[in-house]
Amino acid sequence: MDYLGKDPRVIFIGQAVACPGTAMSTTLKDVAKDQLLELPVDEDMQMGMANGLAIEGRIPVSIFPRWNFLVLALNQIVNHLDKFSLLSTDCYRPKVIIRTGIGSQRPMHPQFQHVGDYTEAVQMMCPNIDVIRLEEAADIFPAYQKALERNDGKSTLLVEYGDYYSEK
Repeated sequence: MDYLGKDPRVIFIGQAVACPGTAMSTTLKDVAKDQLLELPVDEDMQMGMANGLAIEGRIPVSIFPRWNFLVLALNQIVNHLDKFSLLSTDCYRPKVIIRTGIGSQRPMHPQFQHVGDYTEAVQMMCPNIDVIRLEEAADIFPAYQKALERNDGKSTLLVEYGDYYSEK
């Protein structure tokens, strides 16, 4: 996240972005405070804001700590972000980086509403978004670097594993 934060176009948005609260919060501790936009729990609004910021030339990193929360933003992702270039005959190709995770199950299982993995379903619904499950630690930096530097007009959804924060 430090690498992404060096780009002045990048803004991180979501819950527990400017305040502690999730394992992902700790990855933003060295990012400039003016690049962190703390939002209330309203996932559809958050993703709509990310879409708007991207249309205006920013590169939002929209953070949903778990897939189960991101499900509430699928309207904006499936019906808007994935379709912008099609609906606008390629006039709009906003780039959003979406960061989510498969909830940690160890040392304690948080119950099933926190550990979903909808990667394959979203890949099928969003053919114009690059959806990447980050299986190994070595995959993380190159995937985020590609998401930031890509010039093909595609957005990227990166899926992390909560358990890996303490295991890998």
